[in-house]
Amino acid sequence: MRVIALSLMVLGAALSAQTPPASPASAPAPAPQAPQGAGRGAPAPLPDLTCPDLAAALRAASANDVRLRDWPAMARYRDANRSAKDARVVFMGDSITDNWQQPRFGGFFPGKAYVDRGISGQTTPQMLLRFRNDVINLKPRAVVILAGTNDIAGNTGPSTLEMIEGNLASMAEVAKANGIRVVMASVLPAYVYPWRPSVEHPAQTIVALNAWMKDYASRNGFVYLDYHSAMADERMGMKKDLSDDGVHPNQAGYAVMAPLTEAAIREALKL
Repeated sequence: MRVIALSLMVLGAALSAQTPPASPASAPAPAPQAPQGAGRGAPAPLPDLTCPDLAAALRAASANDVRLRDWPAMARYRDANRSAKDARVVFMGDSITDNWQQPRFGGFFPGKAYVDRGISGQTTPQMLLRFRNDVINLKPRAVVILAGTNDIAGNTGPSTLEMIEGNLASMAEVAKANGIRVVMASVLPAYVYPWRPSVEHPAQTIVALNAWMKDYASRNGFVYLDYHSAMADERMGMKKDLSDDGVHPNQAGYAVMAPLTEAAIREALKL
């Protein structure tokens, strides 16, 4: 029974550690605290749970935690995907892509057969899991992949550069195998993550990831879309006039991104 109970405690700790903020202004959930009096050499006492107790606890956790029910958020675009027609270009991404649809930012390429499949807060493993449903099955001519900043921020736990690169490569290669042209967009500059200020030197990590992405795209016949050079300041953070929080573009930021995106899509469709 101690093994079962320990498993439950580990599950609870893992879920707590993977909680992304609801928005950049929201603070992350506090880390679980050890019980009072539990020293380094004295493990906390474990509850005496039976198998039915454990099953009930897991059912309750599943009912109350969306990550156990739909961690990659497959349901977000399920209905929209069923009715999507003539999707010339699909955009896969996180909040930077998701927010682009908002009228205050000018809308999402009005009049163009472009489909937005961004989900706020997501990391590359979540996007990879939903990539077939939200991109491949729509049969677009091209996909624009903008992802990685939330991995660096640690939204779903620690990620190495190799892990992020692997997920980006997998999405690009699955698209290529299905006859879809690939545009790999650079991660936007960020000097600090407001919702996770403890992350050290994100600006340098972003530069390193973008350097890998540019090289990988060149070696594999993909288009590299360089937002970073046009939007970075002298510290490799976001230019102040392009963002209100240093991470997410404002209307001026999207105005910079839009023509760069259009040029990259034209290039991809000519290849």
